[in-house]
Amino acid sequence: MAIGDETGAAGDAPLHPPSRNVIVVDDQLSIPRSELEVKTSRSSGAGGQHVNKTSSRVEITWNVALSPSLTDEQRQVLTGRLASRLSLEGAIRVVASDTRSQLRNRERAEARLIDMVKRGLTVPKRRRATKPPRSANQARLTVKKKQSDKKRERRRPAPE
Repeated sequence: MAIGDETGAAGDAPLHPPSRNVIVVDDQLSIPRSELEVKTSRSSGAGGQHVNKTSSRVEITWNVALSPSLTDEQRQVLTGRLASRLSLEGAIRVVASDTRSQLRNRERAEARLIDMVKRGLTVPKRRRATKPPRSANQARLTVKKKQSDKKRERRRPAPE
Protein backbone atom coordinates (compact mmCIF):
# COMPACT_ATOMS: atom_id res chain seq x y z
CA MET A 1 0.00 0.00 0.00
CA ALA A 2 1.48 3.33 -1.04
CA ILE A 3 1.84 6.31 1.25
CA GLY A 4 -1.34 8.36 1.17
CA ASP A 5 -3.39 5.43 -0.17
CA GLU A 6 -6.32 5.16 2.22
CA THR A 7 -8.20 2.24 0.78
CA GLY A 8 -8.38 -1.35 1.97
CA ALA A 9 -6.70 -4.31 0.33
CA ALA A 10 -9.36 -4.62 -2.34
CA GLY A 11 -9.51 -0.84 -2.81
CA ASP A 12 -13.25 -0.84 -2.17
CA ALA A 13 -13.83 1.06 1.07
CA PRO A 14 -11.84 3.83 2.76
CA LEU A 15 -10.09 2.79 5.96
CA HIS A 16 -10.80 6.07 7.74
CA PRO A 17 -14.26 7.63 7.68
CA PRO A 18 -14.54 11.32 6.87
CA SER A 19 -13.75 13.50 9.87
CA ARG A 20 -17.21 15.05 9.75
CA ASN A 21 -19.24 15.01 12.93
CA VAL A 22 -22.54 14.44 11.14
CA ILE A 23 -24.12 11.64 9.17
CA VAL A 24 -25.92 13.01 6.11
CA VAL A 25 -29.16 11.13 5.46
CA ASP A 26 -30.47 13.38 2.69
CA ASP A 27 -30.50 17.08 1.82
CA GLN A 28 -33.10 17.76 4.53
CA LEU A 29 -31.73 15.67 7.39
CA SER A 30 -28.33 15.11 8.93
CA ILE A 31 -27.73 13.38 12.25
CA PRO A 32 -24.92 14.63 14.50
CA ARG A 33 -22.71 11.75 15.63
CA SER A 34 -23.10 13.07 19.19
CA GLU A 35 -26.75 11.85 19.11
CA LEU A 36 -25.64 8.29 18.38
CA GLU A 37 -24.82 5.86 21.14
CA VAL A 38 -22.16 3.44 19.88
CA LYS A 39 -21.37 0.21 21.73
CA THR A 40 -18.82 -2.40 20.77
CA SER A 41 -18.70 -6.02 21.84
CA ARG A 42 -17.17 -9.30 20.83
CA SER A 43 -18.61 -10.68 17.66
CA SER A 44 -19.64 -14.27 17.03
CA GLY A 45 -18.87 -16.30 13.95
CA ALA A 46 -15.76 -16.82 11.85
CA GLY A 47 -12.45 -15.27 12.80
CA GLY A 48 -10.67 -17.85 14.92
CA GLN A 49 -8.84 -16.53 17.96
CA HIS A 50 -9.22 -12.98 16.63
CA VAL A 51 -12.94 -13.07 17.40
CA ASN A 52 -12.19 -13.98 21.04
CA LYS A 53 -9.78 -11.07 21.54
CA THR A 54 -11.30 -8.05 19.81
CA SER A 55 -14.58 -6.17 20.11
CA SER A 56 -15.48 -5.83 16.45
CA ARG A 57 -19.30 -5.99 16.70
CA VAL A 58 -20.82 -2.49 16.58
CA GLU A 59 -24.26 -1.51 17.86
CA ILE A 60 -25.58 1.97 17.13
CA THR A 61 -28.62 3.35 18.91
CA TRP A 62 -30.34 6.58 17.88
CA ASN A 63 -33.27 7.96 19.84
CA VAL A 64 -35.85 9.21 17.33
CA ALA A 65 -38.24 10.45 20.03
CA LEU A 66 -35.67 12.77 21.64
CA SER A 67 -33.58 13.80 18.63
CA PRO A 68 -33.40 17.57 18.10
CA SER A 69 -32.30 16.96 14.49
CA LEU A 70 -35.80 15.95 13.43
CA THR A 71 -38.73 18.22 12.78
CA ASP A 72 -42.02 17.28 14.43
CA GLU A 73 -43.34 16.09 11.08
CA GLN A 74 -40.28 13.90 10.40
CA ARG A 75 -40.45 12.47 13.93
CA GLN A 76 -44.13 11.60 13.51
CA VAL A 77 -43.53 9.94 10.12
CA LEU A 78 -40.56 7.94 11.40
CA THR A 79 -42.28 6.78 14.58
CA GLY A 80 -45.27 5.67 12.53
CA ARG A 81 -43.40 3.92 9.71
CA LEU A 82 -40.67 2.38 11.87
CA ALA A 83 -42.86 1.51 14.85
CA SER A 84 -41.89 -2.17 14.74
CA ARG A 85 -38.17 -1.27 14.86
CA LEU A 86 -38.39 1.26 17.71
CA SER A 87 -37.78 0.43 21.37
CA LEU A 88 -40.17 1.52 24.11
CA GLU A 89 -38.05 4.68 24.55
CA GLY A 90 -38.35 5.47 20.82
CA ALA A 91 -34.84 4.44 19.78
CA ILE A 92 -33.65 2.64 16.63
CA ARG A 93 -30.94 0.01 17.16
CA VAL A 94 -28.70 -1.15 14.31
CA VAL A 95 -26.07 -3.89 14.66
CA ALA A 96 -23.21 -4.86 12.34
CA SER A 97 -20.82 -7.74 12.90
CA ASP A 98 -20.16 -8.71 9.28
CA THR A 99 -16.43 -8.07 9.15
CA ARG A 100 -13.47 -8.57 11.47
CA SER A 101 -12.81 -4.81 11.49
CA GLN A 102 -14.57 -2.63 14.04
CA LEU A 103 -14.20 0.38 11.75
CA ARG A 104 -15.82 -1.35 8.78
CA ASN A 105 -18.61 -2.66 11.02
CA ARG A 106 -19.23 0.88 12.26
CA GLU A 107 -19.42 2.14 8.67
CA ARG A 108 -21.86 -0.64 7.78
CA ALA A 109 -24.01 0.05 10.84
CA GLU A 110 -24.15 3.76 9.97
CA ALA A 111 -25.06 2.90 6.36
CA ARG A 112 -27.87 0.63 7.60
CA LEU A 113 -29.15 3.38 9.88
CA ILE A 114 -29.12 5.88 6.99
CA ASP A 115 -30.94 3.40 4.74
CA MET A 116 -33.56 2.67 7.40
CA VAL A 117 -34.22 6.38 8.06
CA LYS A 118 -34.38 7.15 4.32
CA ARG A 119 -36.91 4.36 3.74
CA GLY A 120 -38.87 5.54 6.77
CA LEU A 121 -39.07 9.12 5.52
CA THR A 122 -40.00 8.38 1.90
CA VAL A 123 -43.71 8.64 1.32
CA PRO A 124 -44.96 5.95 -1.06
CA LYS A 125 -46.88 7.04 -4.14
CA ARG A 126 -50.63 6.80 -3.82
CA ARG A 127 -52.12 4.13 -6.03
CA ARG A 128 -54.53 5.40 -8.64
CA ALA A 129 -57.48 3.10 -9.03
CA THR A 130 -58.00 1.95 -12.60
CA LYS A 131 -60.49 -0.33 -14.27
CA PRO A 132 -59.83 -2.86 -17.02
CA PRO A 133 -60.52 -1.70 -20.58
CA ARG A 134 -63.78 -2.68 -22.23
CA SER A 135 -61.94 -4.75 -24.87
CA ALA A 136 -60.33 -6.92 -22.15
CA ASN A 137 -63.72 -7.52 -20.56
CA GLN A 138 -65.22 -8.39 -23.96
CA ALA A 139 -62.36 -10.82 -24.71
CA ARG A 140 -62.85 -12.52 -21.34
CA LEU A 141 -66.58 -12.96 -21.98
CA THR A 142 -65.91 -14.33 -25.49
CA VAL A 143 -63.51 -16.98 -24.15
CA LYS A 144 -66.00 -17.82 -21.42
CA LYS A 145 -68.79 -18.26 -23.98
CA LYS A 146 -66.62 -20.52 -26.20
CA GLN A 147 -65.75 -22.71 -23.19
CA SER A 148 -69.40 -22.91 -22.21
CA ASP A 149 -70.43 -23.93 -25.75
CA LYS A 150 -67.69 -26.59 -25.89
CA LYS A 151 -68.84 -28.16 -22.61
CA ARG A 152 -72.50 -28.01 -23.66
CA GLU A 153 -71.69 -29.83 -26.95
CA ARG A 154 -70.08 -32.70 -25.02
CA ARG A 155 -73.16 -33.42 -22.89
CA ARG A 156 -75.49 -36.27 -23.67
CA PRO A 157 -78.78 -35.21 -25.13
CA ALA A 158 -81.60 -34.97 -22.65
CA PRO A 159 -84.03 -37.92 -22.75
CA GLU A 160 -87.38 -37.06 -24.25
